[in-house]
Amino acid sequence: MSTETQDDGDDLEERVSNFLRRNFPQIQMHGGSAAIQNIDRETGSVHIQLGGACSGCGISPMTIQAIKSRMVKEIPEIEKVNAETGMGGDGGHGGGGGMSPSFPGETSDDGDDDEGPQAPF
Repeated sequence: MSTETQDDGDDLEERVSNFLRRNFPQIQMHGGSAAIQNIDRETGSVHIQLGGACSGCGISPMTIQAIKSRMVKEIPEIEKVNAETGMGGDGGHGGGGGMSPSFPGETSDDGDDDEGPQAPF
């Protein structure tokens, strides 16, 4: 019986991995990576870590959202997807912590004069 459970788990991990390769080839094409950290069959949750160029990428929150919405539709055993980029943020969960994506030429209006980092000399 444990062999059956192990085979089911391997099959699910393989389907999640194939899902990522098939639906999100741009992750690898743009220098990023997607690694399955954990799959919990009992709760139906999967944890995915996006790395490489995904860390700090301005569109990684959109990629995470697309992974979350598509995976639960395509793989019936998966009910919840947790994904993060390793930037210390919330991985696109909508919380207030962590770093926000920034775009070239974008400025923040926090009232401070931002002339960049000061030289140590």
